Amino acid sequence: QVQLVESGGRLVQPGGSLRLSCAASGRAFSRDTMAWFRQAPGKEREFVAAMFRSYGRTYYADSVKGRFTISRNNAENTVYLQMESLQPEDTGVYYCAASSTIILSNIQNTRGYADWGQGTQVTVSS
Repeated sequence: QVQLVESGGRLVQPGGSLRLSCAASGRAFSRDTMAWFRQAPGKEREFVAAMFRSYGRTYYADSVKGRFTISRNNAENTVYLQMESLQPEDTGVYYCAASSTIILSNIQNTRGYADWGQGTQVTVSS
């Protein structure tokens, strides 16, 4: 099991930028697939971005492609989500997730991840 702690969420104006961090501890982190999901009030949790295993291949939801970037620093056991050109529809609780066993075809499915953080709130509003 790996423990995940997100940070960096806050109130930001439309068009602004934000970087979220996810600190991991526990099992070896470097080989895990790491992902970010988000959940807006009254909506289901949705996939945002993922980095598949240690290969470095990244995947994004269409709604954030070109604006968000997922990255990882294995030496520091940390995953980041850099968010640019934020819009009100990006508002929600952002969760970090990890899996050592997920297959590529399941990467956008919440059920594929066994380990989750507690979430960090991002609010985009003027």
